[in-house]
Amino acid sequence: MSKRDFYDVLGVARGASADEIKKAYRKKAKELHPDRNADNPEAEAQFKEANEAYEVLKDAEKKAAYDRFGHAAFEGGMGGGGRPGGGFGGGQGQGDFASAFSDVFDDLFGDFMGGRQGGGRQRAARGSDLRYNLRVTLEEAHQGLQKTINVPTSVACDSCNGSGAEGGVEPTTCPTCSGMGKVRAQQGFFTVERTCPTCSGLGQIIKNPCKSCQGAGRVEKDRALSVNIPKGVETGTRIRLAGEGEAGMRGGPPGDLYIFIEVAKHKIFEREGSDLFCRVPVSMASAALGGDIEVPTIDGGRSRVKIPAGSQSGRQMRLRGKGMPALRGAGTGDMFIELAVETPVNLTSKQKELLKEFEALSEDNNPESKSFFSSVKGFWDSMKG
Repeated sequence: MSKRDFYDVLGVARGASADEIKKAYRKKAKELHPDRNADNPEAEAQFKEANEAYEVLKDAEKKAAYDRFGHAAFEGGMGGGGRPGGGFGGGQGQGDFASAFSDVFDDLFGDFMGGRQGGGRQRAARGSDLRYNLRVTLEEAHQGLQKTINVPTSVACDSCNGSGAEGGVEPTTCPTCSGMGKVRAQQGFFTVERTCPTCSGLGQIIKNPCKSCQGAGRVEKDRALSVNIPKGVETGTRIRLAGEGEAGMRGGPPGDLYIFIEVAKHKIFEREGSDLFCRVPVSMASAALGGDIEVPTIDGGRSRVKIPAGSQSGRQMRLRGKGMPALRGAGTGDMFIELAVETPVNLTSKQKELLKEFEALSEDNNPESKSFFSSVKGFWDSMKG
């Protein structure tokens, strides 16, 4: 039985491009693969027929010969055994079958293995993302600010406009890998794919590299960037500046710049989310008698707070809306004043005398102490019993 036309086998026109032939083959291979057609006894033969057609049409020289002479181009020893690539069991050559099958294998399983990235070509490699650690004060985090930072990074070379070639000349296709960025080596039935050693996976080579960037298409340079720090940022807040990272190789797109915020500790305020805490020491007399105190706020203002008579250490009072603004969403946190009753030190003789007199008259003024020692006495009595 005469062979079918290879273009008919793949379902493409005779003037189809290499990409069209490749897409058609992959579609056929997926449809006809024996593992997917266990109930179709003809699928295996059709699968081999599609492999044979693709092995010829994907190769520029073989395709030219086939277009001119048809199947006769590979008969009489030109292809071996009446089929291109040798006579493996009277059919397709072992190496050619493995090479053809590796294409469809990549398509079937490439998504699980990280993808092929455009057939292995990396001509315009994307630049790396950069990280910049920025330390701001609590006041700056409260108000927000516009800050200029200096970022050491790689930028596109001006001399070659990022192409890497002297005078901006376009790079040429790598002759080793034909622009694929990868080369294949046959090991038995399997085909091993490696990064092309000539072009380092870029798929292109530069015959006359730019003297300024040595062919990389980018140079090291410090850049001054203006960064908008929004109100309410916290330690760990990340700000992304798209396209402000490292320049891509040979005209590739730049990476992104990520700014990580660290809010410095404050001498007066402690922060928990959007709330602020301020520990305020008060004298023993002020805590006992009560009164008003003036406390600072994060915006630089002042607020008067009334201390109730008899206040103890640890007592908290809330100032609503005096905390930090919320980073996402509306609203502002609160500020909490925590009292710390201070015991006087370095007393004079007169002060000691007055305190002793006060102590003698204060038997009923310390209910917490009276309750505690009453409980202690009961505990000791129970232990004796």
